[in-house]
Amino acid sequence: MSVGLLIITHDGIGPALLGTATFMLGNCPLQAKLLTASRDCDPDELIAEANEEIKSLDEGDGVLVLTDLYGSTPSNIAGRLCGLNKVKTVTGLNLSMLIRILNYPELGLEELADKAYSGARDGIKIINS
Repeated sequence: MSVGLLIITHDGIGPALLGTATFMLGNCPLQAKLLTASRDCDPDELIAEANEEIKSLDEGDGVLVLTDLYGSTPSNIAGRLCGLNKVKTVTGLNLSMLIRILNYPELGLEELADKAYSGARDGIKIINS
């Protein structure tokens, strides 16, 4: 078994990041699903859809939910999922976070959430010219 991955983002962000990460790594070692919160979406419908995705992704080890922007619709939807058993949410999704997660598919939910956070944080640098 392994942790499932649910990515909830604004239009186009999730597919672009997961597609790029999968291309770079050659595959996606975690079972992953994408949900898009379009500008005209009904949040209640997306919450119901997210709950169904979590049920299909959770093989017993839990589900890591990633969202792009804290406080936005995707993040608020993810926040409503946190009451579920074995669901962890990390906001601020970026490519370095996703690559870090996908490089450690054997980790448990808590450790994978920590890797997501450190991957995002460590992937941000100021480069002086």
